[in-house]
Amino acid sequence: MTDISDHAEAGVYHKQGFGTPLPVQGKVGLLIIDFVVGFADPEVFGGGNIGPAIARTVDALALARRNGWPVAHSRIVYAGDGSDSNVFSVKVPGMASLTENNPNSAIVPELTPENGELVVRKTVPSAFFGTQLAPWLTERAVQTLLVAGAVTSGCVRASVVDAMSYGFRPLVLADCVGDRAIAPHEANLFDMQQKYAAVMPLADAIAAIEEA
Repeated sequence: MTDISDHAEAGVYHKQGFGTPLPVQGKVGLLIIDFVVGFADPEVFGGGNIGPAIARTVDALALARRNGWPVAHSRIVYAGDGSDSNVFSVKVPGMASLTENNPNSAIVPELTPENGELVVRKTVPSAFFGTQLAPWLTERAVQTLLVAGAVTSGCVRASVVDAMSYGFRPLVLADCVGDRAIAPHEANLFDMQQKYAAVMPLADAIAAIEEA
């Protein structure tokens, strides 16, 4: 993650009051966004640091399961007949290929959901838009939402902004999110930390949760 001190504009952010810490509070949940086969494959939608982020998320998922935290996953799933084509699939036509039975739309085997974990299907970047994710988390009293997934600059960012808008406290696990290019990954981690979320590696998040 790029530290604010590395930015020429750091003084502007500090002066205007951005980057206030967002401590862990209340019950913790985990959201894993679009870690599917197609996003793990550099020949499809992957590349960059997505592979290492998936590997690190294996540890985050194991931690959540050991602690009994609510866990939700998301997938991009379009109708096979194109009936739900939208602006997202017009802008990125390949997204429409992620249909229910396309292997590229399946969650990667190492993060296969277990019984009781929510899987939401979506056709837009945010895992919250038009899904049951927010009420599901609310029913389980989640306040702090750990976020992993792909890509940092797209579906992760959109979901973090919506999580904050719904009143959850997003905590982006910096080593559990990835992007097909590193520059947008780092820029969006920086920006989310300043405006919408706490951002830290999994090890630091564990320490913060234990302290809370």
